Amino acid sequence: MVHSTTAGHSPDQGEVKKLWEMMKGVQVAMMTTLDDNGRLNSRPMATLSHAGFEDGTLWFFTRAHSEKVAEIDRHWRVNLAYSNPDKQDYISVSGVAEVVRDRDKIRFLWRDIMSTWFPQGPDDPEVALLKVSVDQAEYWDSPSSTMVYAYGYVKAKLTGQSPDPGDNAKIAFQ
Repeated sequence: MVHSTTAGHSPDQGEVKKLWEMMKGVQVAMMTTLDDNGRLNSRPMATLSHAGFEDGTLWFFTRAHSEKVAEIDRHWRVNLAYSNPDKQDYISVSGVAEVVRDRDKIRFLWRDIMSTWFPQGPDDPEVALLKVSVDQAEYWDSPSSTMVYAYGYVKAKLTGQSPDPGDNAKIAFQ
């Protein structure tokens, strides 16, 4: 089943909730940025699930002087790809990224596990946040059980028709 929201309309809250639950289930996204030569660069980023998603914003910790920060300062459009093959969940999120160096916000979002990457703690001047304001997202939530795949295979062989691919929704936030 394909769902879609269009720009100018509020996104369906049920679809937004489903999207967020799927993203939290993956937690690590591949963030893609653009460099000055037009090349796409992707790297894993841990989504701060405790920051929530009610306003269509995603948060990530980063180093203030990293390659991705330099790229975002010049080309602020990013894409985030989430994938959970075990559940057959796939998500693509596009939006605008900005670097946030607000110490109060950093302390608020800080969790002790971040000390693994930032041993000097939340007051380390190298600690920054990436705020991604999502403008569009799309998810694919396919049936994942072996029985569903077996049924789909048999159906395709007997009828020449593909099985139900599951839910797909495009959600416009802005």
